[in-house]
Amino acid sequence: MDIREINAEYSVSGQIEADDLDQIKALGFKSIVCHRPDHETPDQPTFSSIAARAEVLGLAIAHIPVGPSGVTADAVRAMVDALDTMERPMLGYCRSGARSTAIYQQTAHIRN
Repeated sequence: MDIREINAEYSVSGQIEADDLDQIKALGFKSIVCHRPDHETPDQPTFSSIAARAEVLGLAIAHIPVGPSGVTADAVRAMVDALDTMERPMLGYCRSGARSTAIYQQTAHIRN
């Protein structure tokens, strides 16, 4: 797991596993947003498997998938809602962290 801080409220990572969530919580994250659609690759854990463990640990979690068409206006609005309603610091993840970074950058003009 390679967590990269964007700023004090938001960091990104490539794909996480349910077993990573204990460490994510220990690092102080309060919420998680998955930007990866389920079944992109056969070895990828499903969102529901990550969500089940996150809920046990008391971490808020949301699924805002960004697929092959890229970051959509609907996804940006959902991300703004997540940032407005979920506790931070927040961790966004996808396959590499690139989509999680891109969607966050696109929220800046709406939130400011």
